[in-house]
Amino acid sequence: MSIVIVGAGLAGGTAATELREQGYRGPVVLVGAEEHAPYERPPLSKGYLLGNDPIEDAFVHPLEWYAEHDVDLRLGVEATAVDTAAHVVHTSAGDLSYTGLLLATGAEPRRLAVAEESGVPTAYLRTIEDSDRLKAAFAKGGRIAVVGAGWIGLEAAAAARAAGCEVTVFETADLPLLRVLGPTVAKAFADLHRSHGVDLRLGTSVSAADLAGADLVIAGIGVSPRVALAEAAGLAVDNGVLVDAALRTSVPDVLAVGDIANHDHPVLGRRIRVEHWDTAINQAKVAAHNLAGADEVYDAMPYFFTDQYDLGMEYVGNAGADDEVVVHGDLDGLQFRAFWLRDGRVVAAMHANDWDATDDLRAAVASGDLPASP
Repeated sequence: MSIVIVGAGLAGGTAATELREQGYRGPVVLVGAEEHAPYERPPLSKGYLLGNDPIEDAFVHPLEWYAEHDVDLRLGVEATAVDTAAHVVHTSAGDLSYTGLLLATGAEPRRLAVAEESGVPTAYLRTIEDSDRLKAAFAKGGRIAVVGAGWIGLEAAAAARAAGCEVTVFETADLPLLRVLGPTVAKAFADLHRSHGVDLRLGTSVSAADLAGADLVIAGIGVSPRVALAEAAGLAVDNGVLVDAALRTSVPDVLAVGDIANHDHPVLGRRIRVEHWDTAINQAKVAAHNLAGADEVYDAMPYFFTDQYDLGMEYVGNAGADDEVVVHGDLDGLQFRAFWLRDGRVVAAMHANDWDATDDLRAAVASGDLPASP
């Protein structure tokens, strides 16, 4: 058996690691378009961007690990096509035959035309080079405009303020993170950023005139899954690559994980595509097992975290803005637990600055029962 992994990011690197750690001894080829060995992306908008953590901490392994564990790591190599009938991946450096194929091609930032056409330098945040560019810009001070008050936009805004920059954030929704958290908890994030001096402009579109005084625009308006390779190969695609509970695509010997995987979640009972660190890691592990001959389902609930100023937060589950929310603790003081309920059952939970809460949150989402207020 020969396993080819396309995409040498966190998911791809984790899958290769899991294969070796679980005793798989067949050939493993890991193909990545970037020149870097697999690395985690959260530090790019958190500890590394803030200057608190070295970039070495972000790598899944030191580069030499791959040769030591007989993983054929091919960096700076683009996968150009997949022939599922012939079991061949065509790449910019030659063809690769496979018995099992894992697609972990990730996502790319959505472009913001109004910023790119404004004449103001425009940045996105996806790679180490992107984070380096932001760090250099923040060190100069000046005016930073952030378009999009999602997780990336808010974390970048927090890092810019920590560096002493003037920061304006533009968001079309009435509150930051409104579609994820709903109005009650989203308001806490708005208050947090305003308390740290961010000019938060909500419920508004952005024009070139709005950006004219900025030294740098950071576009954080979401990402698009990189599905062109899968689509051209004839795999079923709809807001990502469609995979079943076991992460298999419409061609069973091809699996997909991470940002591109539109997963038929066996617990939620519906499809979900999650663009977060935890999903990339844990889906990759299940996919590795299945590529090696197992038949496991991926049933973990979504998890993500953020660090902004003096706020640390973890979230488990999957809720919508219209779900009922119950808050335990001090919402205004940013030390609380929040629970989202649908039809009377807990479907998601989060904490802010309550680091003993994580196990309780997971238990509440697993059981569906709302805990009593402390």
